[in-house]
Parts: sequence; structure tokens; C-alpha cells
Amino acid sequence: MPTPARLDIDQLVQTVRRFNRFYTRQIGVLNEGLLGSPFSLTEVRVLYELAHRDQPTAAELCKELGLDPGYVSRLLSDFEKRGLIQRLPSQADGRQSLLALTRRGQQKFAELDVRSTAEVKAMLSNITLQSDRLRNAMHTIEELLGGAAPEPGKAPYLLRPHQPGDMGWVVHRHGVLYSQEYGYDERFEALVAEIVAHFIQHFDPKRERCWIAEREGEIVGSVFLVKKTKTVAKLRLLLVEPKARGLGIGKRLVDECIRFARQTGYKKITLWTQSDLHAARGIYEKAGFRLLHEKPHLSWGHDLIAETWELKL
Repeated sequence: MPTPARLDIDQLVQTVRRFNRFYTRQIGVLNEGLLGSPFSLTEVRVLYELAHRDQPTAAELCKELGLDPGYVSRLLSDFEKRGLIQRLPSQADGRQSLLALTRRGQQKFAELDVRSTAEVKAMLSNITLQSDRLRNAMHTIEELLGGAAPEPGKAPYLLRPHQPGDMGWVVHRHGVLYSQEYGYDERFEALVAEIVAHFIQHFDPKRERCWIAEREGEIVGSVFLVKKTKTVAKLRLLLVEPKARGLGIGKRLVDECIRFARQTGYKKITLWTQSDLHAARGIYEKAGFRLLHEKPHLSWGHDLIAETWELKL
């Protein structure tokens, strides 16, 4: 006769398998193409990683998704033939190629993302009043099965390139947070709007980047690296939400700027900040930036001291 412990685990196994059958049917995984597209579940998952990572290698994709390298290689070759991805030479390691979605690939992923959002919204349309129960149940499953807690050494957030809508968030959150934390008036928000507008209108993807930090599907930080001259890049608009501070996001965002600047061939990075932004100044100093000069000025309703910092690469 089975022991009570063995009986419990057998029942749990059957419950999990029943839930898996229900949920895979619910989200259409068993369909020939996911979300009414010609792409399989695995292909869509790879497209997602490419859309939310900054030029990963094939090896990084294999590690993140737990896929066979040979299978991933064939899948990427097929994507390349279909004009969905491009391979870029790595400045750090000539043996490796960096992967990025082409404009066509970005368009295809955007279409899939819209369809996925619409399908989930339709699935949830009748449970609005019980949304907290569903959210808590999903968090509980993720936590108990090991997905909620980050692996040792793995950041509990992700960085991705900018997407439509992100610039509005950058302007809004800079306006709100700098007003709350430093008392800057709306003219500071106007300055941020000018900076991001110029970035979008003159964006050079080979020499410029915006990184957006996400945690649990919510934007929690940003930074920009823009071209100043052929040899000089400028770091701009570093921001981390208060609830996400202490996770190393600010340091990681600055590190990504430095890595990309070196990979691109810049000789140095400059930045302009204010003496009262102590947390940001600490990150810059630890990253190797050095204060070049200071200049008092009256801006955004305050007497401030502007600082110019520089990092030689």
C-alpha cells in the first residue's frame, strides 16, 4: 500500500499535469503556429529574447533558454534567411557574433507582442474582480517552483533596448522623481523632453543606445549613451525608480554604457550632472569617471552646481 507521503506526491504530479494540459490549451501552445503566426513557441521565445536583450550571442541564448546549441544555430540561420536577424562582429571577441533583430524582425516581434497582449486581455476579460487572486496564485506558483527567486549571480531584472512608448516614460518619471526628490520644477522635465526627442529624431543605432531596465514586467530604470563626436560619447538620463534601488541597476546601466562605448570605438565618455545628485555621482566615481570642472548656475528653481565628468576608455 502506498505511504501517505507517496500518495500526496502522486496526486500533486497529476494535478500539475492536469494544469499543464489546461494552460497549454488555453494559450494556444498546441496550435501549429503560436498566436496565429508561422512561428513555433520556441521561435517566438527566441524572438522575445532578441527583442529584450542588447545584442546577445548564440551561446547566451542557449544558456538562458536551456536549448541545444545545434538547434539554436539552425533556428538562427533560418531567421537570418528570412531577414529577421543580423549578425554583428564582436569587438571584444572576434570568434563571436552579436545578434540583433533587423527592422523586419522588430516589426514581426511587435506584431506578435500585440497579438499576445490582446489574447491575454481577452482571456482575463471575465475575471476583473478576481484579478488579485489570479496574480497572487501565479506569483505563488512561480515562487514555489523556483522561478521567482533569481539564480545566484543573476540579476532580478532585465535590460532591453528602447521601444515605442519608452520615451514618454523617461520624460514623465524624470519630471515626477526630480520634483519629489530634489524640488526641480517643470522646466527640468522640458529639458528631458528635448533630450529624448533629439535622441529619437537623430538616432544612430551603430553608435548610440538607450537601455531600459525592467523588473517583473515594469520599467524601473533607463540610461542613454549618445554620440558627441567621433571619439567622444555622452552618458545621459540615468534614472532608477526608488523601489528598485539597491539591486545594482544603476551600476549595471552605467557598465553597459561603458561596454558599448569601448565596443564601438569611442575614446572617452563624458557626462553632465549636478552636485546634489549624490547617488548617481557615487556610481560614476566607482565606474572610474573623474570630475573635470564645476560651474554654478540657476536652473529649475534652484541654485545648483553643474559638474562635468569624464572617463577615458
